[in-house]
Amino acid sequence: MATIDVVEFEIGGEHYAFDIHLAREIVEMIPITPIPGAPPYIAGIINLRGEITNIIRINEILSLNKGRNVEDQKIIVLVTRENEGSGVGIIVDEVHSVNVVPEEDIEKLGENTSYDTSGFIKGIIKVKKGEDKKEGLVIWLDMEKVLGDLIYNHEE
Repeated sequence: MATIDVVEFEIGGEHYAFDIHLAREIVEMIPITPIPGAPPYIAGIINLRGEITNIIRINEILSLNKGRNVEDQKIIVLVTRENEGSGVGIIVDEVHSVNVVPEEDIEKLGENTSYDTSGFIKGIIKVKKGEDKKEGLVIWLDMEKVLGDLIYNHEE
């Protein structure tokens, strides 16, 4: 049985996930330096052990509810190929777990989906009840597409 490894996180009370191989590390919130004139989804930059890392408000890009107070949030630093050496991190409310999801628990979104997902959603993960989990749905994001679109749109 094929499985997919994802990191599950929360924004505004909703659960999301993306492929684990894209996550480099998770860091506690540190002061972010704003960039004058940047679009609203760019929170700013941080100095992470000598590396300048761009910090993105993923909730702005995906039109999600605003989450917790900034000081209670976390940053997931991503592994990226397209960003020419500078790191990219996304702000999330909470990082829940790394999950190994059987493919049979994923509902792929068809071409005839009745709403526009901009291609950012790979599928819906059906979470089964477990010892420490409640049943529910997790939206599986195509984080490479989200970042690729940002970089592509930024260059225009």
